[in-house]
Parts: sequence; structure tokens; C-alpha cells
Amino acid sequence: MSKDADPGQENLSEPVTYSAEAYVSREYARAEGEKLWRKVWLQAGRVEDIPEVGNYITFNVLHDTILIVRAAADTIRAYHNVCPHRGRRLVDTPEGARNARGRKPQFVCAYHGWRYNLEGENTHIPHKEDWQGALTAECSGLKKVNIDTWGGWLWINMDPDCEPLRDYLEPAASMLDPFELQNMRCRWRKWGIFDCNWKVALEAFNETYHVATTHPEFNKYGEFRGWARVQGRHSNIGYEAPKGMDENQSAKLRVGTNADPRISTAEMQVYTWEKANTNTTQTLVNAALRLVDELPEGTPAGEVLMHWLTSARRDDAARGVIWPTVDPKHVGASGTAWQIFPNFQIGHAVNNSLCYSARPYGDDPDKCIFEAAVYELFPPGEEPVTEWEYSPATAEAWCYVLSQDFSNMAAVQQGMKSAGFSGPKPNPYMERATANLHRNLAEYMGTGSPGKLQENN
Repeated sequence: MSKDADPGQENLSEPVTYSAEAYVSREYARAEGEKLWRKVWLQAGRVEDIPEVGNYITFNVLHDTILIVRAAADTIRAYHNVCPHRGRRLVDTPEGARNARGRKPQFVCAYHGWRYNLEGENTHIPHKEDWQGALTAECSGLKKVNIDTWGGWLWINMDPDCEPLRDYLEPAASMLDPFELQNMRCRWRKWGIFDCNWKVALEAFNETYHVATTHPEFNKYGEFRGWARVQGRHSNIGYEAPKGMDENQSAKLRVGTNADPRISTAEMQVYTWEKANTNTTQTLVNAALRLVDELPEGTPAGEVLMHWLTSARRDDAARGVIWPTVDPKHVGASGTAWQIFPNFQIGHAVNNSLCYSARPYGDDPDKCIFEAAVYELFPPGEEPVTEWEYSPATAEAWCYVLSQDFSNMAAVQQGMKSAGFSGPKPNPYMERATANLHRNLAEYMGTGSPGKLQENN
């Protein structure tokens, strides 16, 4: 592997092949629990999920469940969701639900009645005197979990000696800060249990190489060739600028470049809104539909893009939705999406975002919990309150475009097990984020080689 311009950063520009063991081995999946999931910062929810004192949510990964609670107006705490007495979970996840959520003044173990306040302190133990003074506050209180916030999300880390969240997220945090993601709210959020490894699910979205084939309907709007860059633990991807356009405009809000850009942009926006339900807003759709009336035929694609965005920004401002102003060079460098190691993708724009995450479903390497959420800016006081909706991997439950991606997942998972498959061979330019995921995974797993549980002697 060659080296990037930044010291110590491998850019993975050379072709690589790695083992499929990371996708199909139950032993590998079990080892991820201790070596990966208990050592990294994980996105576990949104700050607005716990707006009032006593509000709580749970977050589950493999055998661990974390209890996240607003302990005070300005204080959020996280604990292992387990009573230290006999190991019963304090809060149960309702059957068929993604997680538990609610509001309590205290947490009471349903087994023997041990009680805990919002600061995790044990406030009552029936017949405590029977322990003859052996129950200290340290051994009888809830075990804390590191928690911090960034971008409007709640992040947890089960490693007591972990680095600060901000350090872990860099350079993604600094690149995404100008987009003010904390001001967006969910328009919809869905989850499901999919028949593939969590890495297969994420890799369906962390590259642009698949767009022309998996989503052929978009080809008539222009060429969707993209790039991927290594950003330490993380990666980002973006689209190359269409010919004759400023490369800094190769961001999430793309303009149609075929035939008449006024018409192709409007058609692409309508198709995206109706068939993908992501990566755009009603304001953007409406502004695109006016392009043919507001601009003369023959207007270059670059001018169409700027007019469209300026018009949509003005329309949103009139209803109280203020887009952040981001330098065009920064927009271009940020690309269309960031892959936050190990399992979260942020597809950012100035007025909306699309985020994916995936994590194990038990220790079954052939299943995962897949989640997606669309965020948007709303007028003050008009932000929707959304719930997680269970959705199987079908077009009816999600949308047509996402179902095209889903159609690959189970087929890839099964194909990984074939005797004729020698391991993934990611495109060194367009699928570099996939290779980087496995390079970093190998470091956490201590294998020395991507995809392997143990080095072969």
C-alpha cells in the first residue's frame, strides 16, 4: 500500500484483496464484541430523544445494552443497563421494538427492588444490613459509560480509557461542523433486521461505484462517477464535477447535466423525492420545477445549479428555515458523505442529510440491525417528532431506490460463502472507503490483515 500526502495516512490507492472471514465467521463476529464494539465511539441516538429530565433511551449492541438518561437540564449520563446485584437488565426492550424509551424519576430493578437515581447512585437496597457493610457505593451503583454529544447525536464508548469523542471523530467533525447538523430533525427514521453482515449493509452505501448499475434510472441525468478518500479511521466520498462545472459544486445537491439541465434537474429531483424519499426536500423540488420558467434555454449547468440553490435558499428563508453558509471550497472537499468508523455514515448537505448505520444482530454473522434516517431543517416550532419504524427490506416498507440497494445485500452475504470467491477486491479509487473500513477493523481486531481473525503462519 502506498502512502498519502499526509504523514502516516495510507491512501489505499493500490489494489487490495482481503478475506471474507470478517463477513461470514461466527467466531469473528463474537470477537468483534470485545475487540471492536466495546472500544469505539458509537452513535446511539439524538439529543432531542431525551429532552426532559428523566427521559431515557437504551442502545443495544451484541450482548451490551446501554441506558442513556437526561439526569439534569444540562447533564446527560450513560450506564450499563444492568443491576449490579444479580445482573437483571433495569429496562427491558419491548418485544419488536428497536429500543426502550420513556421517562422515569428513578430506575428500579424488577427482580429484587434495588433502586437508582438518575445519577446512577443506589438509593435503596432491601435488607441491606444482611451484607454486613460489604455493599459500598462503588459496587452497588450503576456502572458508568462514557457519553458525549456532537452533531446533535449522542455517542457512547464502553472503554473507560477511551480518547475524547472530538479527537476520535477528527477530521470528520471539523469538516462537518459548518453544516450545523445539530439543527436538523428527523423527517423519517426506519430500522430492520436484514439478512447480511453489518459490514455488507454499510458497504452498500459507502461507495459510488454501484450507482450506474444498481440505480440505472439515474444514468439519464448525468454521469455519477465518484471518488473516495482515506481520512484516518474515517473516510469520505464524493462525486466528480460534471465537465465544465466548478469542482467545488460536486456535493450532495447535484444538477442534471444531460440535454437541458433545467429539465433534467427538475426530473431528477422529482424522481429522488418520489422514489428515494431522501437527499432532497420539497423546497428543492419546487425550486427545480420552476427552472424552465425562470431560466432561458441553453443556460449552462453550472448557472442552473446556482440559480436553483439560490432560489431554494430564498424560499426556505421566507418560511423561517435558514441554511448555513458554507464556503464552496469546503463543500467540495467535504464530498457527499462521511463514513464514521466503524458503523455510521453521514450523507450531509446544507439543508438535509441522510444517515445509515448497521450493527450486529446477536452474534449471527448473517444478520444485522440496519437503520436509516433522513434529517431536514424545519421552521422553529414545526419540527416533527418521529419514532423508529420497523421496516423489512422491501420497497413497500422503504422506497424503490433503497430497495435496489437492499436487493444486493442478502445476495452478497450468500456469495461470500462460495468456494469460488477469493475475497473482496474493492475499486482502489471509487471503493477506497470500503478498503479503509477493513484496514481499521484489522487494527482493532489485532489480526494484522484485513478480514482475518488470526494471521496465518
